[in-house]
Amino acid sequence: MKSKYKSENKRQVAANKTLNLWIENSILIIVLLLLFSIPQGCEKFVEIEAPNTNINASNVYENDATAISVLTGLYINMSKSSLSSNGLTSMSFLTGLSGDELTLYSGVTNDTYIGYYSNSLTSTNVGFPDFWSNLFQTIFVANSAIEGLEGSSGLTPAVKQQLLGEARFMRAFCYFYLVNLYGDVPLIISTDYTVNATLSRSPVKVVYKQIFTDLKEAADLLNTNYVDIDVLRTSLERVRPNKWAAKALMARCFLFDGDYESAEIQSTDVINNSSLYKLSPLNQIFTKASSEALWQLQPVNAGWNTEDARLYVLPSSGPSPDWPVYLSTDLITSFESGDERKDTWVGIYTDTIPNPDENYYYPNKYKVSTQFEPVTEYHTVLRLAEQYLIRAEARARRGNLSGATDDLNTIRIRAGLMGTTATTQAALLAAIEKERRVELFSEWGHRWTDIKRLGVINGIMDTIAPKKGGSWNANWAWYPIPATDIQRNSNLSQNKGY
Repeated sequence: MKSKYKSENKRQVAANKTLNLWIENSILIIVLLLLFSIPQGCEKFVEIEAPNTNINASNVYENDATAISVLTGLYINMSKSSLSSNGLTSMSFLTGLSGDELTLYSGVTNDTYIGYYSNSLTSTNVGFPDFWSNLFQTIFVANSAIEGLEGSSGLTPAVKQQLLGEARFMRAFCYFYLVNLYGDVPLIISTDYTVNATLSRSPVKVVYKQIFTDLKEAADLLNTNYVDIDVLRTSLERVRPNKWAAKALMARCFLFDGDYESAEIQSTDVINNSSLYKLSPLNQIFTKASSEALWQLQPVNAGWNTEDARLYVLPSSGPSPDWPVYLSTDLITSFESGDERKDTWVGIYTDTIPNPDENYYYPNKYKVSTQFEPVTEYHTVLRLAEQYLIRAEARARRGNLSGATDDLNTIRIRAGLMGTTATTQAALLAAIEKERRVELFSEWGHRWTDIKRLGVINGIMDTIAPKKGGSWNANWAWYPIPATDIQRNSNLSQNKGY
C-alpha cells in the first residue's frame, strides 16, 4: 500500500510540475505575442518597442517592456473574451441568467446557458473555461508577476511600482468574485505548486483579509493618474487601474464584508476627487471618454466595440440562439415611471411574426453592435455611480440617513426622478437596493452578488425560478466547483447541493 501511495504522490507532483511549467510558458507566449505583433483594435495596448535581448522565463521581469506585457496581457484576455464564453467579462451574462435579470430565448439548446438559467448547474456542466478556472488562472499570472517584480533589479523603479500595484489589484479583483460566486475558496498567493496543489478552502473572512491587504498596497503603489502603455506617461484613457480604482474596489469589498465605516471612507475619497471624476449624462457613461469611468477595458477584437453590444443588442430578426437573451419582465417592471435610464439604457425589439406586437427589451447601455464602426465605447468595469450607492448604503447602515438620502438622490435626480420618499432606515435601505438594481443591471454581476449578500436570494429565487421553468434550492446560491479540480486535490471539498 505504501508503494501505491508513493507512486500516486509522484504522479501528482509530476502533474503539478507540468501544469506549473505550462502556465509559465503560457505567460511567456503572451509576452512574445504582445511584443512582436500588433492585433487590430489594440494598438494602444502594444505600441511599445520590443527589447533587443532574448526573452525567457527568467528575464521577463528584468525588462520594462516584457514586464509591462504580462499585466497588459491580463487586460487583453479579459477584453477579448465574449460574454458567452465564460471569460471574466461574461460575469453579467451568466449571473444575469442565474438570477432575475435576463430571460433565455426558448430556442436555445446550449447546455451551459440552460444550466445557469434553470439553476441546474452540476460540477461537470459549468462550461469551459469556467469562472473558477478563469479567475484562478488570472490569479496565478498575478502571483507570478508579484514574485517576479519583487525580485527584479532591472526595471525602472516607477514601472516596477505601478506593475506591482496592478498585479495586487488584479489578484484582489479576482478573489472578490471567487468568494461571491463560490463562498470559501483556496487562498493561493504564490506560484509554489507543491503548496497550491493541496490547499483546502479558506473561510470568506480570511480571503477578504487578503483582499484588503492587496488593495491597500495597490492604492499606495498605483499612480494617481491613468498611465499609458509604458506606465510612465499620463493617459486620457482609463484602461489601466490607478489608485482610485483600487479605492473604489476597496469600498465595494468593505461594504460586502460589513465594514461600513471603511466603505464610506474609501468611497468618499473617490467621490471627492472631482477633478478626475464626475457623473456623466446617461448617454455618455459607457463611452471611452466617460468622466464617470474608474476602470475600463479597451476593445481588442478586430473591428468591434464592446462584446456587451454584440451579445445584447437584438438585431432586426429578434432573439435567437445567437442573440439568446433579453431583459426579464421583473427587471423591466422595476423601473419607476419617468426613469430616463429605461429610455436610454433599454432597447426594444417588437416582434411581428409569430407574435404580433410582442416586445422584447434588451440591455442597451452599449449601443455600437455592428462591425467596423469607429471605436467609441469601452467596457466599463468600475464607475462612479456605484460609489455613490456604496456610500449611501454605508451611511444608512451607520444611521446617517440624511447623508444616505443625499447620495441616493444624486443618482435618482440624474435619472430624471424625484428624490426618494424613504424616511426610515429600513425604507431607505430598501430604496437603495432597488436603485442598485436599475442603475447597475447587466453590469459585472452586481444583482446576483447583491441578493446574496443582502440575504434575500431565497425569497426572490423561490418566485423567479419557477417562472424560468426550474426550481430553487438554497445551496445553489453558490456555483459548483469543477469536478476536475476536486479530483486533482483531495483537500478541496465541493459546495453543498452538487
